[in-house]
Amino acid sequence: MSRKYTIGAAIESLLRDGMPLRFTAYDGSSAGPADAEYHLELLNERGLSYIMTAPGDLGLARAYVAGDLVLHGSHPGNPYDAFKLMMNHTKFRRPSPAEVVSIVRSLGISHLKTPPVPPQEHLPRWRRVVEGLRHSETRDAEAIHHHYDVSNTFYEYVLGPSMTYTCAVFPTEDATLEEAQANKYDLIARKLDLQPGQRLLDLGCGWGGMVRHAAREYGVHALGVTLSREQAAWAQDRIKEEGLDHLAEVRFMDYRHVEETGFDAISSIGLTEHIGVKNYPAYFGWIRDHLKPQGRLLNHCITRHDNRPRNTGAFIDRYVFPDGELIGSGTIITEVQDAGLEVQHEENIRVHYAKTLAGWNQNLQDNWDACVAEVGEGTARVWGLYMVGSRIAFERNEIQLHHVLATKTDESGASGYPLRHEFGV
Repeated sequence: MSRKYTIGAAIESLLRDGMPLRFTAYDGSSAGPADAEYHLELLNERGLSYIMTAPGDLGLARAYVAGDLVLHGSHPGNPYDAFKLMMNHTKFRRPSPAEVVSIVRSLGISHLKTPPVPPQEHLPRWRRVVEGLRHSETRDAEAIHHHYDVSNTFYEYVLGPSMTYTCAVFPTEDATLEEAQANKYDLIARKLDLQPGQRLLDLGCGWGGMVRHAAREYGVHALGVTLSREQAAWAQDRIKEEGLDHLAEVRFMDYRHVEETGFDAISSIGLTEHIGVKNYPAYFGWIRDHLKPQGRLLNHCITRHDNRPRNTGAFIDRYVFPDGELIGSGTIITEVQDAGLEVQHEENIRVHYAKTLAGWNQNLQDNWDACVAEVGEGTARVWGLYMVGSRIAFERNEIQLHHVLATKTDESGASGYPLRHEFGV
């Protein structure tokens, strides 16, 4: 005789590593320790259908984003402690055929039909493949639009005054997020050895933070390009407000259409993650061709902790970075070298990104009501969940952040690089 499952019993039996917190469901069932600090509550049948049709991270995320799965005891803008506890407890084991039959009969076969997914979810990768060549200009623009054109006002709340959506570099443990972002831009400027009158190209420039810093602090003629129309408009307005329009410019365009060449320096801060590993040769070749002899490249990129290809995971691919790809720093260095550039310096600033994400999550929590009013609770939940998950991944060394500094060394071997660099920390 087959076993009769409640929702709580079914989920507890399938989690590979057990239930670390309290779980209750609308059928009155429960699982996990009764005195747990955190409590997951499944409110309705739609949430159960999400979990049954996509067991694991994606189904749980769908139910959570839709508001069908509620986390008590933790703020949705910064659920760090709760999700740190859950990180090893969202994987479902593969049940036996007999268990599958019993669970489906107990919970209802109707729950094997996927409800309409939350509007924040992007198309699955196979649909995107059918509907457009991966990393074509059109598809890249759509992927960037999905992530970065949420709302400039929302980003102002989450990122803070710097409007910088890349890893900061903290000069001290107690430095503020704003101090660390300014320090990051200045470190990159020093690595590139920027001098007054030089020309800088910033690829994937976001809201123009690097462009404005280089123009304001170093007297550099700085051009930034972004595939986000919202970012470009915000950046151009800020450039004019700061009186930098004689030195700085941000364009809404694909970097592949930049006609100028002979740049003294090129910075790529958080763009390599979006271009696709197979496109690295073309990307770094393009950069080489647009640098002047002895010019410098600084590539700032999230990486894996190794060089083994793997998928980003369904939640990240559907909700956060469609078509995003990560690989190890060794692969990036190899491709930079194979493009004909000479790598001069490399460093991993992984722990700084964990601290950066902690700051963004705190901003989201502090401005939660305003963020929800701006983009809706579902989108705000996505951001709280994704940033906490990313923070934990950086803390655990599952992902890293690497700077690769390279020169366009000429045929005689002259690189313009000093005997010892002086950019410090």
